[in-house]
Amino acid sequence: MPSFDEVLKEAGEFGRFQKRVFFLLCQTGITFSSLFASVVFLGRAPENYWCRIPGAAELSEQCGWTLEEEQNFTVLPLHLGNGSSSGECERLDIVWDTSVSCASPVARYGNSSTGNLPLTACHDNWVYKRPHSSIVSEYNLVCGNAWMLDLSQAILNLGFLTGAFILGYAADRYGRILIYLLSCLGVGICGIIVAFAPNFTVFLIFRFLQGMFGKGTWMTCYVIVTEIVGSDQRIVGIVIQIFFTLGIMILPGIAYLVPTWQGIQLAISLPNFLFLLYYWMVPESPRWLLTRKKGDKALKIMHNIAKHNGKYLSPHYSEITITNEEVSNPSFLDLVRTPQMRRNTLILMYAWFASALIYQGLVMRLGIVGGNLYLDFFISGAVELPAALLILVTIDRIGRRLPFAISNIVAGIACFITAFLPEDIPWLKTTVATLGRLGITMAFEIVYLVNTELYPTTLRNFGVSLCSSLCDLGGIIAPFLLFRLAAVWLELPLIIFSILAVVCGLLVLLLPETKGMSLPETVEDVEQFS
Repeated sequence: MPSFDEVLKEAGEFGRFQKRVFFLLCQTGITFSSLFASVVFLGRAPENYWCRIPGAAELSEQCGWTLEEEQNFTVLPLHLGNGSSSGECERLDIVWDTSVSCASPVARYGNSSTGNLPLTACHDNWVYKRPHSSIVSEYNLVCGNAWMLDLSQAILNLGFLTGAFILGYAADRYGRILIYLLSCLGVGICGIIVAFAPNFTVFLIFRFLQGMFGKGTWMTCYVIVTEIVGSDQRIVGIVIQIFFTLGIMILPGIAYLVPTWQGIQLAISLPNFLFLLYYWMVPESPRWLLTRKKGDKALKIMHNIAKHNGKYLSPHYSEITITNEEVSNPSFLDLVRTPQMRRNTLILMYAWFASALIYQGLVMRLGIVGGNLYLDFFISGAVELPAALLILVTIDRIGRRLPFAISNIVAGIACFITAFLPEDIPWLKTTVATLGRLGITMAFEIVYLVNTELYPTTLRNFGVSLCSSLCDLGGIIAPFLLFRLAAVWLELPLIIFSILAVVCGLLVLLLPETKGMSLPETVEDVEQFS
């Protein structure tokens, strides 16, 4: 009986059928990256807001004030009593009633008493110039509640982490395409609920669920694409990352055209319902079917692939070799039970963690201070395109391992140099930091491909999901690590990033080279990698 790779070679390793499936599933990268980075625009800081004095709403209506007039009457006494107060997080500890003069409500607070004006912290009575522009103004995530915005992103990453475990396991047990479609449905439904959440608690619950299902769409589409192409074409996994970057670049355009956060949320969520049409366009992974002892279904799909590719399978291809590895429900122990699997798993987990932590840390630090948020965000995404192009040029010529190691080491060295460059030459500091961003982006994209190629079919989706869950852990830690260490010394986070990156670059040299190798079908195949 022929092996799966032999049948795939005759049916076409990257023909018209695979190209169509590849293009369709790549669209998932655009929607997932939009969800991943959406907090930048969903959580924009309000342009203009202040704390309303109790009774001011009624007085404003009685006096016919505009919002600008009310703001002036509210904030002016604060400036009289405390020149450093802006009126955003504190207010006068008084109540305005109908006896207050409409023309001069602050008259009773003359210059003689400005130094003794009673002040109190504002809790829940803010007024915003654009009340529905972001979740910050929608749920009052300002002043003492500002940390809740960070919580919303941490909750999303926690959803990613949960999805990696639950849906990664489910995809190995129940099938890739089934979990992909259910995840797309979940992202769409939860996205709608998030957009119309009546309070912040409901917002957090369904943002968590949207993150969980979002991770399911991203991981399963990646695995499906990798499993239906030949070993020489598995570089398509890198091209998917380009679509992730395209999503990053498209997002500021959506945010610029859509004035409310609810509109942005719907714009990045509703396209997931279109992916449900893939039920009739994308087949189940034949590799997965073989591991579940469903050789007849796998062979039928292979005949369909051959037909669409203009090929014809030989008559003796009536049956495909089925892995004789006993299929069971995957667990973490399966990933560390044998020496090579254990080494690969531990190194890949660290690589995912370090790449995510450094990547998000550099994005937040490099930022682009001031300027146009939409243009700056677009440029920061465009920086990632050369990373994918460099990988495409090098990975099939010199292999996976060396570019993986060099990109990490370059990122580490760039971070270290940036930390000690003087502030009076900002162009040089920005250039070197951008080089670090380019290096860690390359490492981040290569780890996806290498992770997929180092696990057997029976454990691939679970293995990729489990290892990539460390990426989500890094994403949760990154902002706290960055800001806490920066409070000690502004450049200290860069020193930590450089150490993590260089260690990662050295560790990945211990991984086997997978260039031109067939995807392993069993744990025994992995153990035989040199």
